[in-house]
Amino acid sequence: MVRPQRIEPGPDQESVWDYPRPPAIDPTSARIRVVHGGRTVADTTRAIRILETSQPPGIYVPPDDVDLALLRPSELRTFCEWKGLASYVDLVVDGADPVADAAWTYPDPVPAYAAIAGYLAFYPQRVDACFVDDERVDPNEGSFYGGWITSKVVGPFKGGAGSSGW
Repeated sequence: MVRPQRIEPGPDQESVWDYPRPPAIDPTSARIRVVHGGRTVADTTRAIRILETSQPPGIYVPPDDVDLALLRPSELRTFCEWKGLASYVDLVVDGADPVADAAWTYPDPVPAYAAIAGYLAFYPQRVDACFVDDERVDPNEGSFYGGWITSKVVGPFKGGAGSSGW
């Protein structure tokens, strides 16, 4: 499979093709918000971005800044070669359809990723809206990656049809 050509970032932009493998841990003070069914599900300035080659940043929110009353444990578990075993949660907001596996967490990640233990990462494609500062996020294509695309990050992005071999 041919690797796609990196888009050259402009001023104040990052290319996901400059992100490392294994992924980097990047604390951010940007205001991160998740909104669903008219409710603010998460709101923080203490998130952690996980930056991995070819993927839009994954955003991990501290549990203290999430309305945990809206979350229910899911049966789904997955394994990341870098971070370890992930657990998922469903999102249940009154007046909105429940969202299966709306977010994931690493309750006990491998030691290199201990900073994200218990933090929650929401899929932008499964909730009504996600924001970085006041910019609405575009979700990356597909259903596997939960990357947050803003005007400050350029691809091409892994996740869409035909990108699994990148």
